[in-house]
Amino acid sequence: MVDDREGSLYYQVIQKRVVRQVHSGYKIFASEWDGRLSEVILPFFDESRSGYLLALQRHISENVALLKGIIRNFEREEKDYTSDEVVEDYLAIVNTRDMVAFSRQLVRQLRQIGRDRTAETYATALNSFIRFREKSGEGDIPLAKVDSRLMMAYEIYLKSQGVCPNSSSFYMRNLRAIYNRAVEQGMTVQRSPFKYVYTGIDKTVKRAVSIKVIRQIRDLDLTHSCAMEYARDMFLFSFYTRGMSFVDMAFLKKKDLQNGVLVYRRRKTGQQLFIRWEKPMQEIVERYLVSDSPFLLPIIRNIGVEERRQYRNSAHLINAKLKWIGKVLHTPVPLTMYVARHAWASIAKSKNIPLSVISEGMGHDSENTTRIYLASLDTSIVDRANRCILKSL
Repeated sequence: MVDDREGSLYYQVIQKRVVRQVHSGYKIFASEWDGRLSEVILPFFDESRSGYLLALQRHISENVALLKGIIRNFEREEKDYTSDEVVEDYLAIVNTRDMVAFSRQLVRQLRQIGRDRTAETYATALNSFIRFREKSGEGDIPLAKVDSRLMMAYEIYLKSQGVCPNSSSFYMRNLRAIYNRAVEQGMTVQRSPFKYVYTGIDKTVKRAVSIKVIRQIRDLDLTHSCAMEYARDMFLFSFYTRGMSFVDMAFLKKKDLQNGVLVYRRRKTGQQLFIRWEKPMQEIVERYLVSDSPFLLPIIRNIGVEERRQYRNSAHLINAKLKWIGKVLHTPVPLTMYVARHAWASIAKSKNIPLSVISEGMGHDSENTTRIYLASLDTSIVDRANRCILKSL
């Protein structure tokens, strides 16, 4: 393994000096693995990583026990067996050689080890592929038959359903990642089934509104509906916090706000951001403060109970209310939480604020480029830019 990159874990089966390796499906840093004891080393300072590694160690133990059980069965039969036969029996038990079944198992495995976001994106792509198979009157398909003709037919199906190129590419990229996992685990050979379908990312039309529209949203009388007021306030909180994404808002903790600075780590990229706390942010928080909740905003109400599902459901309801508000105000684009991100970026540009100051992912072709900009940026510059925008409201 390379010290600063994750390496793959393999199980090794040796019988009569013939060695076979089986990909475990897991990756780990060299510093997290004790080669002498063949076990995971748990960190003392990272609770989230410890949870992942504990789950990983449990799965490794289960799979090693399964391999030993297969070997014991061969030995009870008192006949010669090879390392290839052990591996073959193992794969037959823990995996399947059909695309949909393998994908479902992978999604379950990812959820078990806490990789919920990856599991969700894989599941979304898989559900689309299942609809395609059902539309053609067919079900699951062996991994050995997943080829370029199948994927081209799937792409044609997506176009016929009105799916835009970026969404089609999203499905293809995630299915490709699943397929590559199957190749890594020896479930099939690499046939490059995605080489003739689109897997790029098109530039999209920016969804932004002007500072005038932001004022109209802020000043709109919504006292007749608490749900509308709540949706409007969540939109404004995102705008006030430099276009914070809704998932990051949902998981903000009260402890993240200290000494007038909000510190959080983006769930999408892991990047840590610092935001100077301003009066309009505090006003919204005070309106919805729940005393016995660790969260700053009341998006997740049932602690520890399918929290990601709660935030997704909340996002759906809020966006529905925002679209109604947008229709009332005749906004130039349908109003959603994502518009707040684009609006902050667009307004910042209109005030000649440098691109290096605009928060991650907004107005840049490459997220990596934005991270490079922000990595060397004095956060006080961003705070001054944000204060400038808020004062113009």
